[in-house]
Amino acid sequence: MEGHAIGLRGLRKTYGDVDAVDGIDLDIGHGEFFSLLGPSGSGKTTVLRLIAGFETPTAGSVALAGRDVTRSAPFERDVTTVFQDYALFPHMTVEQNVAYGLKVRGASRSRQAARAREALEGVRLEGLGRRRPGQLSGGQRQRVALARALAVRPRVLLLDEPLGALDRRLREQMQGELTQLQREVGITFVLVTHDQQEALTMSDRIAVLNAGRIEQTGTPAEIYERPATSFVAGFVGTSNVLTGPVAERIIGAPGTYGIRPEKIRVLADGVAEEARRTEEAERAEVADHCTASGAVVETVYLGDLTRILIDLDAGGRLTVVRQNLESSADDIAALRGARVRLSWHRRHNVPLNQAR
Repeated sequence: MEGHAIGLRGLRKTYGDVDAVDGIDLDIGHGEFFSLLGPSGSGKTTVLRLIAGFETPTAGSVALAGRDVTRSAPFERDVTTVFQDYALFPHMTVEQNVAYGLKVRGASRSRQAARAREALEGVRLEGLGRRRPGQLSGGQRQRVALARALAVRPRVLLLDEPLGALDRRLREQMQGELTQLQREVGITFVLVTHDQQEALTMSDRIAVLNAGRIEQTGTPAEIYERPATSFVAGFVGTSNVLTGPVAERIIGAPGTYGIRPEKIRVLADGVAEEARRTEEAERAEVADHCTASGAVVETVYLGDLTRILIDLDAGGRLTVVRQNLESSADDIAALRGARVRLSWHRRHNVPLNQAR
């Protein structure tokens, strides 16, 4: 294996006056679980189709394992694709569906049957080969589509929103199964998704796309903890943004900063709280922490969590998320209108670029 599993250079795709993909450079490693994450219209599915060969780039190149395949047909590329609708043949049995790609490639019947059984065992559907897709659950059909893709043993498996049609509980179950399956087979997976939690949960690395460009590439922790732009901070999870005079007053430096809601502590704002803290603790907090005071304008009870919105005395608004370890819904409702003091460590102030 040479270089990277996938290499994109200057990749561009234009439809009329619209740049669906606008100059993307990206390397994806062998055996990596990589996600293309972004909202509708960000270009993520177009990038996947360019890798698969279903679309021809307006400019730039696509390489697979070091070989330029920019002008190669889909069947000449060592990749397979799993779509959201699974694209199973309803008149065929499960085993026939799984063996279809091998049949097209001219494999013998015995080889088709052996590979199909092996692929079905790999996705834990052994014994269901004689059924038809209509006799299976949504999760089982999804695994049949995966088995069909894996039966031809591609170097790269492309997944176009494969879990989008499943309900939440089954989707979360399948996320774990897909991740485990990728580790077992060891091939490169490229997932297209608009679901931030899905990308954070499953990926080795993520590229966040916006308006046809990559805003940031990194591990899930890097993307979440150190977002590079305001778009990434707002799209991946929830982030407070402080900028202008408000940022200068609270953080003490000009610029635009993101602070994740769960990093902020809500403290009682009053004489008793101030008296409780020692002078030494006060000095340490001033040095290492940012503080702000304000009034609670809304609380949202989410079961295990509470979302608290605070209008700051310095201007602007912050959202805080905290676990309901001991608080009841009544305790949380009583916070509305209360004066509070907020505190968070300075390391959680993430400088943000407005655009890239």
